[in-house]
Amino acid sequence: MTNAIAPAEIAIAAEARAWPFEEARRLIKRLDALAGGKDKTVVFETGYGPSGLPHIGTFGEVARTSMVRHAFEVLTEGRRKTRLICFSDDMDGFRKVPGNVPNQEMLANYLDVPLSRVPDPFFEADGDMPSGNRAAGKFESFAHHNNARLRRFLDQFGFEYEFFSATEAYTSGMMDATLLRMLEVYDKVMEIILPTFGPERRATYSPFLPISPRTGKVLYVPMVERNASKGTIVYIDPDTGEKVETTVTGGAVKCQWKADWALRWTALGVDYEMAGKDLIDSVTLSSKICRALGGTPPEGFNYELFLDENGQKISKSKGNGLTIEEWLTYASPESLSLYMFQKPKTAKRLYFDVIPRAVDEYLTFLAKYPAEEPKGRLENPIWHIHSGHPPAAELPISFGLLLNLVSASNAHDKAVLWGFIRRHAPDATAERYPLLDQLVGYAIAYYDAFVKPEKTFRAPTPEERTALEALDAALADAPAEAGAEQLQNIVYEAGKANGFADSLRQWFQAIYEVLLGQTQGPRFGSFIELYGVAETRALIGKALKGELAKAA
Repeated sequence: MTNAIAPAEIAIAAEARAWPFEEARRLIKRLDALAGGKDKTVVFETGYGPSGLPHIGTFGEVARTSMVRHAFEVLTEGRRKTRLICFSDDMDGFRKVPGNVPNQEMLANYLDVPLSRVPDPFFEADGDMPSGNRAAGKFESFAHHNNARLRRFLDQFGFEYEFFSATEAYTSGMMDATLLRMLEVYDKVMEIILPTFGPERRATYSPFLPISPRTGKVLYVPMVERNASKGTIVYIDPDTGEKVETTVTGGAVKCQWKADWALRWTALGVDYEMAGKDLIDSVTLSSKICRALGGTPPEGFNYELFLDENGQKISKSKGNGLTIEEWLTYASPESLSLYMFQKPKTAKRLYFDVIPRAVDEYLTFLAKYPAEEPKGRLENPIWHIHSGHPPAAELPISFGLLLNLVSASNAHDKAVLWGFIRRHAPDATAERYPLLDQLVGYAIAYYDAFVKPEKTFRAPTPEERTALEALDAALADAPAEAGAEQLQNIVYEAGKANGFADSLRQWFQAIYEVLLGQTQGPRFGSFIELYGVAETRALIGKALKGELAKAA
């Protein structure tokens, strides 16, 4: 990856202030202080619970961690090997049926069963789970379905990662040595965890969760005996009241998640892992357990949470907020990566209305990149989104303007929009501007889903009618070669001369509400240039006749 920038730029990277570089420098400091840290393969990890469909927050963690990994490789000039592990806790017990998946009654029968043993609810059937009639992937479990969906997205974005399944990690013996160590230091682990619980929880807590050989469920039961030399624990079966002895190795148990986090850090030698701000206390607790196991907690970064349109934390079980598929239906993958890059320590709404701005901001940063000095490039989000290899891109119009063009023209296919675009850029073609061609498709999809249903046209007030008539007359006299700036000045003057001299903002709001059926819109001179003077005058004519408001 280090060949992404020249040696001179590698030197500049040492002073770069972008947050991935800051994180990479903290990681380097940690490794330098760690015995053998300069020689070990550096392990980055992200965790994911497949208890529901993967949401954008999961993608964000992988994207951000990948940015830190790339910054680290640049700062160390590729001298240190790195790996990124995406770990799915698919052995966790199924605790709650998500509200956004089918076959909920069927799923309710599998509560407390490991997620990798819960049937996939996405199947075609009119009765019991069929043997070979599953839709959407033929997955052997709910966890396998969700894991596959996550991996598909990560692959689509080109992330370099290794996927780990908790079920495979536990059953293969990968965790055995650390599980035995957990048993040896059981009392220390309990001393760390128990003070964080109330009396009732303390009485039943154990870092080990046996998998019942009778029911296959994850059991939340206390241990009545422990034998470190044999590597076994004893618990009381909650249904039969019988004592059951089981090993802690080979997948016979899994760990409670805070202990499990520490187990993974220790067993896999994790050096860096991010977590949401809501998990700060858990990070502290798991770090203490990691030290008790003889490991060194990873360097970390606490990011703020993503919120839905109501300001609530997004959740896999609720299915609120955006899914990755939804974003990618209406905007490019790169715009999503930019949204993840920006202000990671600030809580952000993650809803459909943030998409257009994210797309245009991506295009703005991309346009700036070629002319920037090396120092500026390393601060530009584009460098981090594309791992130092941003594509060349020249776009004649913005995404926001495309949306408004779709709105005014009621275009529902690309050919119509490209006809308007070529008025502004005669040599523009889908082949020459493939990114723009993608944006045209996104604009149509976004308009149909979110803009069109919310459009509300109104009739102009008498004062607005006078100004619109003046604008229509001025456009009739506009030179044929008038560009966006000249047309914008015509719009200004029509408003100034007809009652809006002291309130031009009101004038433009009136234009948007009367002509486009929305409260805000594009720079109107640019819109006229793209849409056409004759077409804009026809739009004004319809508004003055009341046809737009009547149609709404």
